[in-house]
Amino acid sequence: MNPVQGVDQAFWYILGISGVLLLGITIVMIYFVIRYRRSKNPVPSDIRDNYLLEVAWTIIPTLIALSMFYVGWKSYVGLRDVPEDAMQVEVFGQQYSWIFVYDNDKETENNLVVPLGKAVKLNITSTDVLHSFYIPAFRIKVDAVKGMTTYAWFYADKEGEYDVLCTEYCGTDHSAMVGVLKIVPEEEYQRWLESDEE
Repeated sequence: MNPVQGVDQAFWYILGISGVLLLGITIVMIYFVIRYRRSKNPVPSDIRDNYLLEVAWTIIPTLIALSMFYVGWKSYVGLRDVPEDAMQVEVFGQQYSWIFVYDNDKETENNLVVPLGKAVKLNITSTDVLHSFYIPAFRIKVDAVKGMTTYAWFYADKEGEYDVLCTEYCGTDHSAMVGVLKIVPEEEYQRWLESDEE
């Protein structure tokens, strides 16, 4: 599965469950305020030792929480489980730009170009301070740490241009540390890869 779909499914599932719970709790609360107001129920009811109720309010929230964990875990595994045939690009964060190095040692600054229809693994590190590599359109955000290589991957399934950002404050020009991901057809990518064009 495309990891974007997994992240979106987890988001909408958790948001949906939260919305249903908010609505349900609000309705029950309003009902209790009206039904058990002092004028209608001057002597408060005392409910004790209702084991069925206690079991229900223990098991139901536990099942809901476990279901959210399962959906979130599936999306996390999708983000970490890189296809074996993924092309690889080395990514270096530096104040204040992203450097991309390809298999043929071609190097670009703030311009990541990949072929349409390919899984792309990004091996990410930093040459100086802590950065955070973020492509919102593909739901990937990974810290770039000096002396350590992390990774992220995405499936380049839609031609176009997408923002590449740094989301960790890395100095005075942090806000200018932006790049672009270009997804192009395979033939165009091969021509670009062999050219001097950045």
